[in-house]
Amino acid sequence: MDNTDTAHFVASTSMEIPAAETHLQVLPAPPPKMQTGHLNAFFGRTQALRDVSLDVPEHRVTAIIGPSGCGKSTFLRCLNRMHEVGGGTMQGEITLDMENVLDVDPVFLRRRVGMVFQKPNPFPTMSIFDNVVAGLRLNGVRDRKVLAEAAERTLRQAALWDEVKDSLNKSGISISGGQQQRLCIARTLAVNPEVVLMDEPASALDPISTAKIEELIYDLKTHYTIVIVTHNMQQAARVSDVTAFFYLGELIEVGDTKRLFTSPVKRQTEDYITGRFG
Repeated sequence: MDNTDTAHFVASTSMEIPAAETHLQVLPAPPPKMQTGHLNAFFGRTQALRDVSLDVPEHRVTAIIGPSGCGKSTFLRCLNRMHEVGGGTMQGEITLDMENVLDVDPVFLRRRVGMVFQKPNPFPTMSIFDNVVAGLRLNGVRDRKVLAEAAERTLRQAALWDEVKDSLNKSGISISGGQQQRLCIARTLAVNPEVVLMDEPASALDPISTAKIEELIYDLKTHYTIVIVTHNMQQAARVSDVTAFFYLGELIEVGDTKRLFTSPVKRQTEDYITGRFG
C-alpha cells in the first residue's frame, strides 16, 4: 500500500469509527425514593394542599419552605400518613419505592418513614436507653444485646453517645433541649427507617444546639433520605440539596437549592426569599 492509499485508508477508517463519546451510555436518573402525584389534603372541608406533585430524591435532603399556613407540615405528615391521625383526608398518589403508600398498613409505613417533631418529645417516664429502644420493643425485640447495640449505634448516629453513655439510666427529660431532640432522632433511627421526616426540628433550640442538628442532618443523608420542613431559609440553604417552595397549599417551585435561592424561576419564590412577604 503506497502513501496515497494509506492516507485514503486512514481517512475512510476515521470517518467510519464513531467518536469515543458516542459510545458513552447516558444512564437514566434513579427513580425518586418518594413521590407525590396530584396530592390534595383536607381538614374536613378545608383544603390544605392543592395538586402537589413532588419527587423526593434518595439520599438527599429535601427542604420544604414557605410562609406559615402554606401546607408545609401537612405535606410532611401526608408522606407517612400522619395526616390521617387527626381526621384529615387525602386524594392523589404517594409512593415509596414506586409502591402506593395508601395501600400499605400505616403502622408498617411509619417503620420505613420515621418522623421527628418540632418540639423534643422524649417519653418522660422512660430512661434515655428505654427511649431509644422503645420502637424496637414495640416491634417485639427483646434481646438485651440487640437492644444495647441498637441504642449505641443510633446514639452515635445522633452525635449523642459521648454525652450520655454514662447516664443511660437517667430520665429522658433530664438532659437539655438540644440533647432531647437528638435523643428523639436516635429513637427514630433505631427502627431502621429509610426516610426521615423532620418538622422544624431546630425551631425550639438555641443556636449551638441548632448547629449540631444541622451537622447531624448533613451526615445522616449518607444512610437516609431526609425531608425537612423549616421556616428558616438560611437553614434550608445550609442543609438541603433540593428545596421546594409552598404557598397557599400549592407547590410553586422546586429545584436544586443553590439554583432556587440564587435564580428562582417564579416571581412568588423570588419575593419570598428576598423578604417581600412571608
